[in-house]
Amino acid sequence: MSVEGTPMKAGDDGGMKYLNRLPRRVVTLYLPLAVFVFVLLFPFYWMAVTAVKPNNELTNYKDFSPFWVIEPTLDHIKYLLFETSYPGWLWNTVIISVAATFLSLAASVFAAYAIERLRFRGARSIGLSIFMAYLVPPSILFIPLAVMVFNLGLYDTKFALILTYPTFLVPFCTWLLMGYFRSIPYELEECALIDGATRWQILTRIVLPLAVPGLISAGIFAFTLSWNEFIYALTFIQSSENKTVPVGVLTELVRSDVYEWGSLMAGALIGSLPVVILYSFFVEHYVSSMTGAVKE
Repeated sequence: MSVEGTPMKAGDDGGMKYLNRLPRRVVTLYLPLAVFVFVLLFPFYWMAVTAVKPNNELTNYKDFSPFWVIEPTLDHIKYLLFETSYPGWLWNTVIISVAATFLSLAASVFAAYAIERLRFRGARSIGLSIFMAYLVPPSILFIPLAVMVFNLGLYDTKFALILTYPTFLVPFCTWLLMGYFRSIPYELEECALIDGATRWQILTRIVLPLAVPGLISAGIFAFTLSWNEFIYALTFIQSSENKTVPVGVLTELVRSDVYEWGSLMAGALIGSLPVVILYSFFVEHYVSSMTGAVKE
């Protein structure tokens, strides 16, 4: 046999041909994929079922199945949206996440471009040091950051989170953009320098337009971490009206040993939707940028 006129040697018919038989496809493709999808989607299914399940079905496992709802209700969602500060928590989370992501991307772009393109002595060591800073646990960083937040009078304000979140967002975003900038041919910048372009013009008119997938990937990463962050939001925010979704749902819907399971699951489900929608729109750019980031 041949492909496009090129004769095939014996033993060249490998590749993905082992998937031609149905039993092998089931074992090597469909079964692992089904397990992965089940593990990935089951938490969302559980949250959705619990959010619309009446209280009597939540606790009575003898008469009702824990995996299905007989008489769905919207009481938990109504309680969450109209009798708690959840809409305010959601709005606070959006403002803080967007602002922190913007600041982190701005700082990461300048840092990554300087390390990769200016070629000064010790650039690689600085890049490695920036990435190593990402490995420092936030539970250690929040202690000195708390002192700074109190001294600057930012305690219990949104700025306390907007200015502290970049401490763990900038290192990884910088490392990711360094890898993507490395995949852009340097000859483009050399030609621009010969034509008299400045470094700022090169960055804004050549590098950034070519690095849009990398920027989207870093932005999604920063937005997701900001959206789900818990330690800083719990430490630096006290009043209910300034809380974010992760902290507000846990602290306001859990009263001593009383758990509002229906409202808790509804809050977790609604709070996860913006991130899911964001990924669904930019998943192709996210994958391509992650591929470019690991190129040498």
